[in-house]
Amino acid sequence: MATLPAFVAQARRLELGGVEALLLGRTDYEPCWRAMQVFTDARAADTPDELWLTEHPPVYTLGLAGRREHVLRANGIPVVKVDRGGQVTYHGPGQAVIYTLIDLKRARLGVRDMVRRIEAAVVAWLAALGIEAYGKPSAPGVYVRRNGGEAKIAALGLRIRNGASYHGLAVNVAMDLGPFRDIDPCGYPGLAVTQVADFGIALDAAAAAAQLAPILAHHLAGRRSAP
Repeated sequence: MATLPAFVAQARRLELGGVEALLLGRTDYEPCWRAMQVFTDARAADTPDELWLTEHPPVYTLGLAGRREHVLRANGIPVVKVDRGGQVTYHGPGQAVIYTLIDLKRARLGVRDMVRRIEAAVVAWLAALGIEAYGKPSAPGVYVRRNGGEAKIAALGLRIRNGASYHGLAVNVAMDLGPFRDIDPCGYPGLAVTQVADFGIALDAAAAAAQLAPILAHHLAGRRSAP
């Protein structure tokens, strides 16, 4: 495999039933994205699937089909054009990010099936916290009812290359939601966003990711076959 940066190569690893979870800590967005590309391009048939658990400094990311007009105003936060699906979203401290580096061919998962499984894992984790949530086939992500309306609590976007995925999932845990006001979240004007902390649950992003990762690994391993 091509050389991965030290923050990946030296990360603490946890075995989660056929998937390895890497605890990366806080990482800058672009080096982490480039490392996912290196990992994916160098995969072999027996390369273990991985979940990368991280948290980023403030950054907006704009997907392949993303339109710049969904960034409503400049506020000093950098905007990075990336190679995932979807429109614009925000990453920042207090958000749990889990990147899903999965061999879809080996797992016998289609892209839509994988998206639904990621959503189901988040819904199951939130249910364990006492938060009722749901996915929407028409608008990938996880949503809750709050203050009489719908709000998004988790966003997802994937890139598939050579039958394997990277990018993944971002769950709002305990963060400053203000930067979402300067974009149309996921390309939807007026879309409300919320976070776990808004439901009175005290949890930081690292702890949230550590709780969610085994559930996510279980959901993604449903049809896994041997390499």
